[in-house]
Amino acid sequence: MYVYLYDNFLSNKKFDAIIKSMEVCLTDYGIAGKILRLNNFIDVKPIIDDEIKRGATTIVIVGNDKTFGNVLSRSATCKVTFGFLPVGPDNTISDVLGIPINLESCDVLSRRLRERLDVGWVNNRYFVSQLHVYPSKIEVDYDEKFRVKSENELEIVVCNLQPFFWKTDKKDRNQVQVNPKDGKLEAFLRPAKKKKWFGKYVYEQASVFPFEEMIIRSDKAFEIEADGKKTKEKKIKIKLAPSRIDVIVGRERKF
Repeated sequence: MYVYLYDNFLSNKKFDAIIKSMEVCLTDYGIAGKILRLNNFIDVKPIIDDEIKRGATTIVIVGNDKTFGNVLSRSATCKVTFGFLPVGPDNTISDVLGIPINLESCDVLSRRLRERLDVGWVNNRYFVSQLHVYPSKIEVDYDEKFRVKSENELEIVVCNLQPFFWKTDKKDRNQVQVNPKDGKLEAFLRPAKKKKWFGKYVYEQASVFPFEEMIIRSDKAFEIEADGKKTKEKKIKIKLAPSRIDVIVGRERKF
């Protein structure tokens, strides 16, 4: 049995036509199911647990990168297969998973090609796409082997499913794709050279460090964002979670 979790932004009328087309397509494939609508105040894990008890075998996330991260960061331990129907803008994870945007994603879902993917763990919560440590004066320990200490601000992006993007000039758009099933996380470090007007930084070239466990600490609280959730911390431990998630992917996936 399929259960579809719709992000709240899909209630906007501009998405009515594509959502209706997708629902017709899913019915034609014989995989239509129960529809639940999300909002910012809903804890999805107990909802998914209840649907599993009622016989759900596939939970399908309908929305964008933020939707995907919000749902899976809270329900990564649920014993069920997850699907993804990316709709509209702000979708980079879909390309990694080999899932087209909008209507064509229904075809990928119907084929049920599955992979078991890594999950990140930070201070007793999960993240599946990306964790961002905003520029701060911090100290970093990697796998208890070596340490990096920043004299100036240092930015860190830990990637799992979501690619790492950066620009060296206005026309540049570099991208590094990581493997979400290699049993490691990848950290991208960018030391800040100086701070420009309006709070923007000039960075040095990013360095890449695969790792299994990382500890970041500072005397002052620094801001982090994991799958869209922002907090301030003085110390975080980042590592691979012991379990993986079962996700439906496309043939054109990037891993």
